[in-house]
Amino acid sequence: MDITNEAEKPPKRYAGILLHPTSFPGPYGIGDLGKGAYDFIDFMKQSGMTVWQVLPLGHTGFGDSPYQPFSSFAGQPYIISPDHLKELNLLFDSDFADMPAWNPENIDYGDAIAFKTKLLHLAYERFTDPAVHDDFSGNETLMQQYDVFCSDNEWLSDYALFMAGKDYHEGAPWYLWEDDLKSPTKAQRKAWENKLAGEIGYYKFIQFLFYYEWMRLKEYANENGISIIGDIPIFVAWDSVDVWVNKKLFCLDSKGYPTVVAGVPPDYFSATGQLWGNPLYNWPEHTKTRYDWWFKRIRHQLTLTDYLRIDHFRGFDKYWAVPYGEETAIHGKWVEAPGENFFTMLEATLGYHMPIIAEDLGEIDHSVIELRDKFGFPGMKILQFAFENPNENSFLPHNHIRNCVCYTGTHDNDTTLGWYKNAYEASRDKLRRYYSTDASDICWVMIRACFGSVASIAVVPMQDVLELDSWARFNTPGVAAGNWSWRYLQKDLTTHLAHRLFETAKMFGR
Repeated sequence: MDITNEAEKPPKRYAGILLHPTSFPGPYGIGDLGKGAYDFIDFMKQSGMTVWQVLPLGHTGFGDSPYQPFSSFAGQPYIISPDHLKELNLLFDSDFADMPAWNPENIDYGDAIAFKTKLLHLAYERFTDPAVHDDFSGNETLMQQYDVFCSDNEWLSDYALFMAGKDYHEGAPWYLWEDDLKSPTKAQRKAWENKLAGEIGYYKFIQFLFYYEWMRLKEYANENGISIIGDIPIFVAWDSVDVWVNKKLFCLDSKGYPTVVAGVPPDYFSATGQLWGNPLYNWPEHTKTRYDWWFKRIRHQLTLTDYLRIDHFRGFDKYWAVPYGEETAIHGKWVEAPGENFFTMLEATLGYHMPIIAEDLGEIDHSVIELRDKFGFPGMKILQFAFENPNENSFLPHNHIRNCVCYTGTHDNDTTLGWYKNAYEASRDKLRRYYSTDASDICWVMIRACFGSVASIAVVPMQDVLELDSWARFNTPGVAAGNWSWRYLQKDLTTHLAHRLFETAKMFGR
Protein backbone atom coordinates (compact mmCIF):
# COMPACT_ATOMS: atom_id res chain seq x y z
CA MET A 1 0.00 0.00 0.00
CA ASP A 2 1.72 3.19 -1.18
CA ILE A 3 -0.14 6.28 -0.01
CA THR A 4 2.47 8.83 -0.98
CA ASN A 5 3.39 8.17 -4.62
CA GLU A 6 1.61 11.05 -6.33
CA ALA A 7 2.74 9.94 -9.79
CA GLU A 8 0.86 6.64 -9.75
CA LYS A 9 -1.87 6.41 -12.44
CA PRO A 10 -4.59 5.56 -11.65
CA PRO A 11 -4.12 6.15 -7.94
CA LYS A 12 -4.68 3.25 -5.59
CA ARG A 13 -7.41 3.91 -3.07
CA TYR A 14 -8.21 1.93 0.04
CA ALA A 15 -11.22 1.59 2.32
CA GLY A 16 -11.38 0.14 5.77
CA ILE A 17 -12.95 -0.14 9.19
CA LEU A 18 -11.82 1.12 12.58
CA LEU A 19 -12.52 -1.54 15.20
CA HIS A 20 -10.63 -2.59 18.31
CA PRO A 21 -10.40 -6.36 19.03
CA THR A 22 -12.16 -5.97 22.37
CA SER A 23 -15.30 -5.15 20.36
CA PHE A 24 -15.50 -8.54 18.64
CA PRO A 25 -18.52 -10.66 19.55
CA GLY A 26 -18.07 -13.83 21.56
CA PRO A 27 -19.23 -15.68 24.66
CA TYR A 28 -16.51 -14.67 27.14
CA GLY A 29 -17.37 -11.11 28.16
CA ILE A 30 -14.82 -9.32 25.98
CA GLY A 31 -13.83 -9.61 22.33
CA ASP A 32 -10.94 -11.97 21.69
CA LEU A 33 -8.75 -13.38 18.93
CA GLY A 34 -10.92 -16.43 18.35
CA LYS A 35 -13.80 -17.06 15.97
CA GLY A 36 -15.19 -13.52 16.16
CA ALA A 37 -11.89 -12.12 14.90
CA TYR A 38 -11.73 -14.45 11.91
CA ASP A 39 -15.39 -13.83 11.09
CA PHE A 40 -14.62 -10.11 11.03
CA ILE A 41 -11.76 -10.63 8.56
CA ASP A 42 -14.11 -12.69 6.38
CA PHE A 43 -16.66 -9.88 6.54
CA MET A 44 -13.98 -7.35 5.60
CA LYS A 45 -13.01 -9.38 2.56
CA GLN A 46 -16.64 -9.84 1.53
CA SER A 47 -17.13 -6.07 1.89
CA GLY A 48 -14.16 -5.22 -0.30
CA MET A 49 -12.37 -3.56 2.63
CA THR A 50 -8.57 -3.63 2.53
CA VAL A 51 -7.64 -1.79 5.74
CA TRP A 52 -8.35 -2.70 9.34
CA GLN A 53 -7.41 -0.07 11.91
CA VAL A 54 -7.02 -0.96 15.60
CA LEU A 55 -6.18 0.97 18.75
CA PRO A 56 -3.00 0.18 20.73
CA LEU A 57 -2.79 -3.54 21.50
CA GLY A 58 -1.02 -3.30 24.86
CA HIS A 59 -1.78 -4.78 28.28
CA THR A 60 -4.15 -2.23 29.80
CA GLY A 61 -4.20 -1.13 33.43
CA PHE A 62 -6.47 0.97 35.61
CA GLY A 63 -9.18 2.64 33.52
CA ASP A 64 -8.84 0.06 30.72
CA SER A 65 -7.52 2.63 28.25
CA PRO A 66 -5.47 1.22 25.37
CA TYR A 67 -3.47 4.45 25.58
CA GLN A 68 -2.22 3.74 29.12
CA PRO A 69 -0.70 0.24 28.92
CA PHE A 70 1.70 -1.34 31.39
CA SER A 71 4.20 -1.90 28.58
CA SER A 72 5.01 -0.58 25.12
CA PHE A 73 5.87 -4.11 24.02
CA ALA A 74 3.51 -6.51 25.80
CA GLY A 75 0.17 -7.49 24.25
CA GLN A 76 -3.31 -7.48 25.77
CA PRO A 77 -3.84 -10.80 27.60
CA TYR A 78 -7.58 -10.27 27.99
CA ILE A 79 -8.15 -10.87 24.27
CA ILE A 80 -6.50 -14.30 24.30
CA SER A 81 -9.07 -16.79 23.03
CA PRO A 82 -10.38 -19.34 25.57
CA ASP A 83 -11.50 -21.49 22.65
CA HIS A 84 -7.90 -21.68 21.43
CA LEU A 85 -6.84 -22.78 24.91
CA LYS A 86 -9.50 -25.50 24.74
CA GLU A 87 -8.01 -26.68 21.45
CA LEU A 88 -4.63 -26.95 23.18
CA ASN A 89 -6.21 -28.97 26.03
CA LEU A 90 -5.18 -26.24 28.45
CA LEU A 91 -8.80 -25.44 29.33
CA PHE A 92 -11.90 -27.64 29.59
CA ASP A 93 -15.64 -27.09 29.63
CA SER A 94 -15.76 -27.59 33.39
CA ASP A 95 -13.56 -24.51 33.82
CA PHE A 96 -16.43 -22.34 32.59
CA ALA A 97 -19.09 -23.53 35.06
CA ASP A 98 -18.99 -20.24 37.01
CA MET A 99 -18.84 -17.94 33.97
CA PRO A 100 -20.97 -14.82 34.56
CA ALA A 101 -23.91 -13.92 32.33
CA TRP A 102 -22.44 -11.20 30.14
CA ASN A 103 -24.09 -8.27 28.42
CA PRO A 104 -23.11 -9.11 24.82
CA GLU A 105 -23.00 -5.44 23.76
CA ASN A 106 -20.96 -4.05 26.64
CA ILE A 107 -17.79 -5.08 28.46
CA ASP A 108 -17.87 -5.23 32.24
CA TYR A 109 -14.11 -4.99 32.64
CA GLY A 110 -14.07 -5.89 36.32
CA ASP A 111 -15.83 -9.23 35.89
CA ALA A 112 -14.27 -9.95 32.49
CA ILE A 113 -10.71 -9.41 33.73
CA ALA A 114 -11.28 -11.51 36.86
CA PHE A 115 -12.77 -14.37 34.85
CA LYS A 116 -10.16 -14.26 32.09
CA THR A 117 -7.33 -14.09 34.63
CA LYS A 118 -8.64 -17.20 36.36
CA LEU A 119 -8.72 -19.06 33.04
CA LEU A 120 -5.23 -17.95 32.09
CA HIS A 121 -3.80 -19.08 35.41
CA LEU A 122 -5.47 -22.48 34.97
CA ALA A 123 -4.00 -22.76 31.48
CA TYR A 124 -0.54 -21.89 32.80
CA GLU A 125 -0.77 -24.52 35.54
CA ARG A 126 -1.54 -27.17 32.97
CA PHE A 127 1.11 -25.91 30.60
CA THR A 128 3.81 -26.22 33.25
CA ASP A 129 2.46 -29.40 34.85
CA PRO A 130 0.91 -31.79 32.30
CA ALA A 131 0.04 -34.22 35.08
CA VAL A 132 -2.69 -31.83 36.23
CA HIS A 133 -4.89 -33.34 33.52
CA ASP A 134 -4.47 -36.68 31.79
CA ASP A 135 -5.64 -35.28 28.44
CA PHE A 136 -2.77 -32.80 28.20
CA SER A 137 0.39 -34.56 27.09
CA GLY A 138 2.66 -31.53 27.17
CA ASN A 139 2.66 -30.48 23.52
CA GLU A 140 6.36 -30.44 22.72
CA THR A 141 5.95 -28.17 19.70
CA LEU A 142 4.15 -25.60 21.82
CA MET A 143 6.86 -25.88 24.48
CA GLN A 144 9.55 -25.31 21.87
CA GLN A 145 7.72 -22.30 20.45
CA TYR A 146 7.40 -20.88 23.96
CA ASP A 147 11.14 -21.30 24.59
CA VAL A 148 11.98 -19.57 21.31
CA PHE A 149 9.58 -16.73 22.09
CA CYS A 150 11.17 -16.16 25.50
CA SER A 151 14.69 -16.10 24.07
CA ASP A 152 13.78 -13.84 21.11
CA ASN A 153 12.07 -11.04 23.05
CA GLU A 154 14.47 -9.07 25.22
CA TRP A 155 11.68 -6.93 26.68
CA LEU A 156 9.89 -9.95 28.14
CA SER A 157 11.95 -10.42 31.32
CA ASP A 158 11.48 -6.79 32.40
CA TYR A 159 7.73 -6.95 31.73
CA ALA A 160 7.24 -10.25 33.57
CA LEU A 161 9.15 -9.10 36.67
CA PHE A 162 7.31 -5.78 36.65
CA MET A 163 3.89 -7.44 36.50
CA ALA A 164 4.86 -10.04 39.11
CA GLY A 165 6.06 -7.17 41.31
CA LYS A 166 2.71 -5.43 40.93
CA ASP A 167 0.91 -8.61 41.93
CA TYR A 168 3.17 -9.04 44.95
CA HIS A 169 2.34 -5.47 45.99
CA GLU A 170 -1.40 -5.95 45.36
CA GLY A 171 -1.39 -3.67 42.32
CA ALA A 172 0.54 -0.78 43.88
CA PRO A 173 2.51 1.31 41.35
CA TRP A 174 6.26 0.72 41.12
CA TYR A 175 7.17 4.09 42.64
CA LEU A 176 5.61 2.92 45.94
CA TRP A 177 7.63 -0.30 46.10
CA GLU A 178 10.57 -0.87 48.43
CA ASP A 179 13.87 0.44 47.11
CA ASP A 180 15.38 -2.96 46.33
CA LEU A 181 12.68 -3.52 43.70
CA LYS A 182 11.94 0.08 42.80
CA SER A 183 15.55 0.56 41.67
CA PRO A 184 17.20 -2.85 42.11
CA THR A 185 20.86 -3.72 41.72
CA LYS A 186 21.64 -6.82 39.66
CA ALA A 187 21.86 -8.91 42.81
CA GLN A 188 18.60 -7.53 44.19
CA ARG A 189 16.85 -8.11 40.90
CA LYS A 190 18.05 -11.72 40.83
CA ALA A 191 16.70 -12.25 44.33
CA TRP A 192 13.29 -10.90 43.32
CA GLU A 193 13.28 -13.07 40.18
CA ASN A 194 13.85 -16.14 42.32
CA LYS A 195 11.20 -15.05 44.80
CA LEU A 196 8.56 -14.38 42.11
CA ALA A 197 9.54 -17.11 39.65
CA GLY A 198 6.06 -18.61 39.37
CA GLU A 199 4.31 -15.36 38.53
CA ILE A 200 7.13 -14.34 36.19
CA GLY A 201 6.63 -17.57 34.28
CA TYR A 202 2.89 -16.90 34.10
CA TYR A 203 3.36 -13.46 32.55
CA LYS A 204 5.82 -14.80 30.00
CA PHE A 205 3.33 -17.51 29.11
CA ILE A 206 0.39 -15.17 28.53
CA GLN A 207 2.53 -12.98 26.28
CA PHE A 208 3.49 -16.05 24.31
CA LEU A 209 -0.21 -16.87 23.88
CA PHE A 210 -1.07 -13.33 22.80
CA TYR A 211 1.69 -13.18 20.20
CA TYR A 212 0.95 -16.66 18.93
CA GLU A 213 -2.70 -15.78 18.37
CA TRP A 214 -2.18 -12.23 17.09
CA MET A 215 0.46 -13.14 14.52
CA ARG A 216 -1.71 -15.97 13.26
CA LEU A 217 -4.63 -13.54 12.85
CA LYS A 218 -2.42 -10.94 11.17
CA GLU A 219 -1.24 -13.57 8.69
CA TYR A 220 -4.87 -14.48 7.94
CA ALA A 221 -5.76 -10.83 7.37
CA ASN A 222 -2.77 -10.23 5.09
CA GLU A 223 -3.50 -13.39 3.11
CA ASN A 224 -6.99 -12.02 2.50
CA GLY A 225 -5.68 -8.71 1.20
CA ILE A 226 -6.21 -6.74 4.40
CA SER A 227 -3.50 -4.51 5.86
CA ILE A 228 -3.58 -3.58 9.54
CA ILE A 229 -3.04 -0.04 10.78
CA GLY A 230 -1.79 -0.07 14.34
CA ASP A 231 -1.67 2.76 16.83
CA ILE A 232 1.22 3.85 19.03
CA PRO A 233 0.66 6.30 21.90
CA ILE A 234 3.37 8.93 21.90
CA PHE A 235 3.55 8.85 25.71
CA VAL A 236 3.69 5.91 28.12
CA ALA A 237 2.01 5.38 31.48
CA TRP A 238 3.84 6.45 34.62
CA ASP A 239 3.06 3.07 36.19
CA SER A 240 4.64 1.09 33.37
CA VAL A 241 7.63 -1.15 32.90
CA ASP A 242 8.93 1.38 30.36
CA VAL A 243 9.39 4.06 33.03
CA TRP A 244 10.42 1.61 35.77
CA VAL A 245 13.44 0.29 33.86
CA ASN A 246 14.30 3.49 31.93
CA LYS A 247 14.02 6.20 34.58
CA LYS A 248 16.75 8.35 32.99
CA LEU A 249 14.70 8.61 29.81
CA PHE A 250 11.88 10.44 31.59
CA CYS A 251 11.54 13.68 33.55
CA LEU A 252 11.42 12.24 37.08
CA ASP A 253 12.66 13.38 40.45
CA SER A 254 14.86 11.27 42.76
CA LYS A 255 11.81 9.45 44.16
CA GLY A 256 10.45 8.49 40.76
CA TYR A 257 7.75 11.17 40.60
CA PRO A 258 7.32 13.23 37.42
CA THR A 259 8.46 16.82 37.41
CA VAL A 260 6.23 17.62 34.44
CA VAL A 261 3.43 15.62 32.82
CA ALA A 262 1.75 15.41 29.43
CA GLY A 263 -1.51 16.90 28.26
CA VAL A 264 -2.95 19.34 25.76
CA PRO A 265 -4.21 22.90 26.22
CA PRO A 266 -7.91 23.78 25.99
CA ASP A 267 -9.34 22.58 22.68
CA TYR A 268 -12.39 21.21 20.89
CA PHE A 269 -12.79 18.43 23.44
CA SER A 270 -12.26 20.30 26.73
CA ALA A 271 -12.31 23.92 27.96
CA THR A 272 -9.62 23.11 30.55
CA GLY A 273 -7.49 21.02 28.23
CA GLN A 274 -6.69 17.38 28.82
CA LEU A 275 -4.37 16.45 31.67
CA TRP A 276 -3.10 13.00 30.74
CA GLY A 277 -0.56 12.74 33.54
CA ASN A 278 2.06 10.75 31.60
CA PRO A 279 5.66 11.54 32.49
CA LEU A 280 7.40 13.47 29.72
CA TYR A 281 10.51 12.34 27.89
CA ASN A 282 13.97 13.47 28.85
CA TRP A 283 14.83 14.07 25.21
CA PRO A 284 18.53 14.89 25.77
CA GLU A 285 18.98 11.40 27.26
CA HIS A 286 17.13 9.81 24.33
CA THR A 287 19.40 11.70 21.94
CA LYS A 288 22.48 10.35 23.74
CA THR A 289 21.25 6.80 23.10
CA ARG A 290 20.41 7.63 19.48
CA TYR A 291 16.75 7.01 20.37
CA ASP A 292 17.44 3.33 20.91
CA TRP A 293 14.38 2.67 23.12
CA TRP A 294 12.07 4.51 20.74
CA PHE A 295 13.38 2.73 17.66
CA LYS A 296 13.04 -0.69 19.31
CA ARG A 297 9.48 0.26 20.21
CA ILE A 298 8.55 1.27 16.66
CA ARG A 299 10.25 -1.72 15.03
CA HIS A 300 8.45 -4.00 17.45
CA GLN A 301 5.05 -2.49 16.70
CA LEU A 302 5.68 -2.85 12.97
CA THR A 303 5.95 -6.60 13.45
CA LEU A 304 2.39 -6.56 14.82
CA THR A 305 0.84 -4.28 12.21
CA ASP A 306 1.60 -3.11 8.68
CA TYR A 307 1.29 0.62 9.37
CA LEU A 308 1.38 2.77 12.48
CA ARG A 309 -0.71 5.78 13.42
CA ILE A 310 1.29 7.91 15.84
CA ASP A 311 -1.13 9.28 18.39
CA HIS A 312 -0.53 12.96 19.22
CA PHE A 313 2.05 13.34 16.45
CA ARG A 314 2.45 17.02 17.26
CA GLY A 315 4.33 15.97 20.42
CA PHE A 316 7.36 15.24 18.23
CA ASP A 317 7.45 18.92 17.25
CA LYS A 318 6.36 20.55 20.50
CA TYR A 319 4.66 19.07 23.55
CA TRP A 320 2.52 20.61 26.27
CA ALA A 321 4.37 20.33 29.59
CA VAL A 322 2.27 20.74 32.74
CA PRO A 323 3.93 20.98 36.17
CA TYR A 324 3.23 17.85 38.19
CA GLY A 325 0.44 18.45 40.71
CA GLU A 326 -1.68 20.77 38.58
CA GLU A 327 -5.38 19.89 38.56
CA THR A 328 -5.96 20.87 34.92
CA ALA A 329 -3.83 21.29 31.81
CA ILE A 330 -4.35 25.05 31.62
CA HIS A 331 -1.04 26.08 33.18
CA GLY A 332 1.30 24.27 30.83
CA LYS A 333 3.72 25.48 28.20
CA TRP A 334 4.93 24.34 24.80
CA VAL A 335 8.40 22.77 24.77
CA GLU A 336 10.44 21.91 21.67
CA ALA A 337 10.96 18.24 20.76
CA PRO A 338 13.62 16.79 18.39
CA GLY A 339 11.17 15.69 15.71
CA GLU A 340 13.22 16.27 12.57
CA ASN A 341 16.34 14.65 13.98
CA PHE A 342 14.29 11.77 15.38
CA PHE A 343 12.55 10.88 12.12
CA THR A 344 15.68 11.38 10.03
CA MET A 345 17.49 8.84 12.17
CA LEU A 346 14.47 6.52 12.27
CA GLU A 347 14.22 6.46 8.48
CA ALA A 348 17.94 5.70 8.24
CA THR A 349 17.58 2.93 10.83
CA LEU A 350 14.58 1.29 9.15
CA GLY A 351 16.12 1.62 5.70
CA TYR A 352 12.81 2.34 3.96
CA HIS A 353 10.04 4.93 3.88
CA MET A 354 8.32 4.86 7.25
CA PRO A 355 4.76 3.46 7.12
CA ILE A 356 3.48 6.06 9.57
CA ILE A 357 0.22 8.01 9.75
CA ALA A 358 0.40 11.27 11.72
CA GLU A 359 -2.46 12.04 14.08
CA ASP A 360 -2.30 15.76 13.38
CA LEU A 361 -5.46 16.86 15.19
CA GLY A 362 -5.97 19.49 17.87
CA GLU A 363 -3.91 22.66 18.08
CA ILE A 364 -1.64 22.33 15.05
CA ASP A 365 0.74 25.05 13.90
CA HIS A 366 2.84 25.40 10.76
CA SER A 367 5.91 23.69 12.20
CA VAL A 368 3.90 20.51 12.86
CA ILE A 369 2.68 20.51 9.27
CA GLU A 370 6.23 21.06 8.02
CA LEU A 371 7.48 18.10 10.07
CA ARG A 372 4.65 15.89 8.81
CA ASP A 373 5.18 16.87 5.17
CA LYS A 374 8.98 16.71 5.25
CA PHE A 375 8.74 12.96 5.82
CA GLY A 376 5.67 12.40 3.67
CA PHE A 377 3.44 11.22 6.49
CA PRO A 378 -0.28 11.28 5.69
CA GLY A 379 -2.36 13.27 8.16
CA MET A 380 -5.96 12.77 9.27
CA LYS A 381 -9.16 14.41 8.06
CA ILE A 382 -12.24 14.03 10.27
CA LEU A 383 -15.53 14.74 8.51
CA GLN A 384 -17.37 15.61 11.71
CA PHE A 385 -14.87 18.44 12.25
CA ALA A 386 -15.62 19.77 8.77
CA PHE A 387 -19.11 20.77 9.86
CA GLU A 388 -18.41 21.75 13.46
CA ASN A 389 -16.68 24.80 11.98
CA PRO A 390 -19.12 26.99 10.03
CA ASN A 391 -16.26 28.54 8.08
CA GLU A 392 -14.03 27.20 5.35
CA ASN A 393 -11.67 24.63 6.87
CA SER A 394 -9.21 21.91 5.92
CA PHE A 395 -11.52 19.07 6.99
CA LEU A 396 -14.05 19.79 4.23
CA PRO A 397 -13.65 17.16 1.49
CA HIS A 398 -12.95 19.69 -1.27
CA ASN A 399 -9.80 20.67 0.66
CA HIS A 400 -8.46 17.14 1.16
CA ILE A 401 -5.23 16.02 -0.48
CA ARG A 402 -4.39 12.56 -1.68
CA ASN A 403 -1.77 11.88 0.97
CA CYS A 404 -4.14 11.77 3.93
CA VAL A 405 -6.54 9.41 5.69
CA CYS A 406 -10.20 10.40 5.81
CA TYR A 407 -12.46 9.33 8.69
CA THR A 408 -16.10 9.98 9.46
CA GLY A 409 -14.95 10.07 13.10
CA THR A 410 -12.42 8.35 15.34
CA HIS A 411 -12.57 6.47 18.64
CA ASP A 412 -12.55 9.87 20.41
CA ASN A 413 -15.58 11.18 18.54
CA ASP A 414 -19.24 10.47 19.09
CA THR A 415 -20.77 8.10 16.56
CA THR A 416 -21.90 9.91 13.42
CA LEU A 417 -25.57 9.40 14.29
CA GLY A 418 -25.04 10.65 17.84
CA TRP A 419 -22.93 13.55 16.65
CA TYR A 420 -25.54 14.69 14.12
CA LYS A 421 -28.37 14.50 16.64
CA ASN A 422 -26.44 16.61 19.14
CA ALA A 423 -24.76 19.04 16.73
CA TYR A 424 -25.72 22.69 16.51
CA GLU A 425 -28.38 23.37 13.90
CA ALA A 426 -25.89 25.50 11.97
CA SER A 427 -23.64 22.44 11.63
CA ARG A 428 -26.50 20.21 10.55
CA ASP A 429 -27.69 22.82 8.06
CA LYS A 430 -24.23 23.19 6.57
CA LEU A 431 -23.94 19.42 6.15
CA ARG A 432 -27.38 19.09 4.54
CA ARG A 433 -26.63 21.85 2.06
CA TYR A 434 -23.11 20.58 1.35
CA TYR A 435 -24.34 17.10 0.42
CA SER A 436 -27.82 18.04 -0.81
CA THR A 437 -29.38 15.61 1.63
CA ASP A 438 -32.17 15.56 4.18
CA ALA A 439 -29.82 13.56 6.44
CA SER A 440 -32.37 10.80 6.99
CA ASP A 441 -29.57 8.33 6.19
CA ILE A 442 -26.84 10.41 7.83
CA CYS A 443 -24.39 7.59 8.58
CA TRP A 444 -24.22 6.46 4.98
CA VAL A 445 -24.18 10.03 3.72
CA MET A 446 -20.98 10.43 5.71
CA ILE A 447 -19.59 7.02 4.70
CA ARG A 448 -20.11 7.87 1.04
CA ALA A 449 -18.47 11.26 1.63
CA CYS A 450 -15.52 9.55 3.32
CA PHE A 451 -15.08 7.00 0.55
CA GLY A 452 -15.57 9.73 -2.05
CA SER A 453 -12.76 11.87 -0.65
CA VAL A 454 -9.58 12.19 -2.69
CA ALA A 455 -7.76 10.72 0.36
CA SER A 456 -5.82 7.56 -0.45
CA ILE A 457 -7.26 5.78 2.58
CA ALA A 458 -10.79 6.09 3.94
CA VAL A 459 -11.65 4.54 7.32
CA VAL A 460 -14.99 4.43 9.10
CA PRO A 461 -15.70 3.19 12.65
CA MET A 462 -17.79 0.04 12.79
CA GLN A 463 -20.37 1.97 14.84
CA ASP A 464 -21.05 4.18 11.80
CA VAL A 465 -21.31 1.20 9.49
CA LEU A 466 -23.95 -0.20 11.87
CA GLU A 467 -25.66 3.25 12.17
CA LEU A 468 -25.47 3.29 15.98
CA ASP A 469 -26.35 6.16 18.31
CA SER A 470 -24.27 7.72 21.10
CA TRP A 471 -24.67 4.71 23.40
CA ALA A 472 -22.08 2.96 21.22
CA ARG A 473 -19.47 5.73 21.51
CA PHE A 474 -16.08 4.17 22.30
CA ASN A 475 -14.37 6.98 24.21
CA THR A 476 -15.18 10.41 25.58
CA PRO A 477 -11.92 12.33 26.19
CA GLY A 478 -11.64 13.73 29.69
CA VAL A 479 -14.26 11.33 31.08
CA ALA A 480 -12.72 8.55 33.17
CA ALA A 481 -15.55 5.98 33.34
CA GLY A 482 -17.64 4.10 30.81
CA ASN A 483 -15.18 4.04 27.92
CA TRP A 484 -13.75 1.29 25.69
CA SER A 485 -16.65 -1.07 26.39
CA TRP A 486 -18.77 -1.24 23.23
CA ARG A 487 -19.17 -4.55 21.34
CA TYR A 488 -21.18 -5.53 18.29
CA LEU A 489 -23.17 -8.76 17.83
CA GLN A 490 -22.35 -11.48 15.35
CA LYS A 491 -25.77 -11.08 13.74
CA ASP A 492 -24.83 -7.48 12.85
CA LEU A 493 -22.46 -8.63 10.10
CA THR A 494 -25.08 -9.35 7.45
CA THR A 495 -24.58 -10.15 3.79
CA HIS A 496 -26.68 -7.08 2.95
CA LEU A 497 -24.32 -4.85 4.95
CA ALA A 498 -21.26 -6.36 3.30
CA HIS A 499 -22.82 -5.78 -0.13
CA ARG A 500 -23.62 -2.16 0.71
CA LEU A 501 -20.05 -1.50 1.84
CA PHE A 502 -18.67 -3.26 -1.22
CA GLU A 503 -20.78 -1.28 -3.66
CA THR A 504 -20.02 2.02 -1.94
CA ALA A 505 -16.28 1.37 -1.99
CA LYS A 506 -16.43 0.23 -5.61
CA MET A 507 -18.35 3.35 -6.67
CA PHE A 508 -15.53 5.55 -5.41
CA GLY A 509 -12.69 3.47 -6.80
CA ARG A 510 -11.68 1.83 -3.53
